Amino acid sequence: MTGKKAATLNQRIRADLESRILSGQWAPGFRIPYEHELMEQYGCSRMTVNKVLTALAESGMIERRRRAGSFVARQPPHLEQVALEIPDIAMAVEARGHVYAYQLLERAYRRPREQVAEETTLAGGEKLLAIRCLHLADGRPLALEHRLISPVGVPEVLEVDFETTAPGSWLLQNVSWTRAQHRISAWGADEAAATLLQVKPGTACLVIDRLTWRGEQPITCVRQMFLGDAYDLVARFSPGAR
Repeated sequence: MTGKKAATLNQRIRADLESRILSGQWAPGFRIPYEHELMEQYGCSRMTVNKVLTALAESGMIERRRRAGSFVARQPPHLEQVALEIPDIAMAVEARGHVYAYQLLERAYRRPREQVAEETTLAGGEKLLAIRCLHLADGRPLALEHRLISPVGVPEVLEVDFETTAPGSWLLQNVSWTRAQHRISAWGADEAAATLLQVKPGTACLVIDRLTWRGEQPITCVRQMFLGDAYDLVARFSPGAR
């Protein structure tokens, strides 16, 4: 098995186990199948399984106990309640009865800017995948997006061209996450953004900055600029809810 295929298999197994934990299918305290059971299920080596379980333990999602096996952590330190969900813009637009479309404006593989702390942290000593794209509803611009993705945290992302699929949609469908930080602000569109959004400079926009992690590994940071009169945010939560 080549290193590339092994990395892909590691990512697939890890994403599968994480999704079962995050969905609640495997509750806190649940014993994860033994290594030999996972080897048989995924058709892989013990080394591959061990690497995945070690990564999950380091992220705080599971506890490994000598001679007893691996268990879902009872108090996962990195699973935080997110009152503001991470939406799939395509699904959100279509759910409101509109026709969604997407345009890739720029895709680049570049070094992080040293003066921007979030970029250097996200890069982890490597380059970043930078994507600029436009979301449309009924043929009209809805949001301008600038996104950075860490190939350290998501190595398979370098094989995706994003010509037809929005990066946010792809990430939600293929990469599990454990923590997110949102910053919401109101901006007036500058000339460059106004041109792409087909509005006058200074038009009110809702800006969302988001940084997403999987365990201690940052995955992506994004800035989405929505036209202020075309998008709103609704967050629901209950006191004490998990």
